[in-house]
Amino acid sequence: MRHSTRLKQLLAKRDAAILPGAANPLTARIIAELGFDCVYVTGAGIANMNLGVPDIGLVSLKELVDCAGAMRDVVDLPLLVDADTGFGNAINVVRTVKQLEKAGASGIQFEDQVFPKRCGHFAGKAVIEKAEMVQKIKAAVDQRIDGDVAIVARTDARAVFGLDAAIDRAQAYIEAGADATFVEAPLDRGELERIARELPAPQIANMVFGGQTPPVRQQDLATMGFAGVLYANAALQAAVHGMREVLGELRRSGSLDAVRDKVASFESRQRLVGKGAYDRLERRYAGQPPGQLSATDRRQRT
Repeated sequence: MRHSTRLKQLLAKRDAAILPGAANPLTARIIAELGFDCVYVTGAGIANMNLGVPDIGLVSLKELVDCAGAMRDVVDLPLLVDADTGFGNAINVVRTVKQLEKAGASGIQFEDQVFPKRCGHFAGKAVIEKAEMVQKIKAAVDQRIDGDVAIVARTDARAVFGLDAAIDRAQAYIEAGADATFVEAPLDRGELERIARELPAPQIANMVFGGQTPPVRQQDLATMGFAGVLYANAALQAAVHGMREVLGELRRSGSLDAVRDKVASFESRQRLVGKGAYDRLERRYAGQPPGQLSATDRRQRT
């Protein structure tokens, strides 16, 4: 089954599937190894981890495509890719869909913020006109070659105009062809319940540690009817904490003795990146030592 079809079926269950975020292929490998059903390619994570900058619209389309393509090379899970605002207007969205579908995206998420966008849980957001976003969604739907590639429409209007306006926008995006919608940064459980109840398409919730939306358990979100739950940067935040702790100890003591239990083993790291598979390839395609002729070559020369 195509990875796009698997994502479509996963969202259709409306069972609040956990969608962990990855900013690089190594994290995607860990997500796959742990048995999750999908990888969320996080724009904020790419900005933070790969570029060392905040989530304020600094990631380029090429950087996103390269990252998504590298993940597709190492995992077979569906990839739901955060494409921010689509890198421009409806015409830019056409190119964005084309490039990301070639890179192996199973679903592509677009948001209705004004460019340059910012993290959905930052203050000071602004949104484009609803009619403009509708055309961007139509362009995305028209451009995809694989009809199962999910177009996910995110609205950030909750913080700008309130929940009623956000739900109205999400409904318009569904009518434009979006396969799922994502109302960013609701402020309480009651707002989450309204979103799931009033919008007919599969819905995405976003659990941001320290963000605007209070944490709600997967089971409760499934009861509400959400299709997926993003933990976009849980791995990133854990990595930052772990790196600080281990490197801090190294700086203080000049040794890793006190933090050995917080460091993956050498063997575990090599297994995770698939070194055994490359070892087998080396053995399979081992060439002749330089200057040494095979038996066939020797016969041909005599």
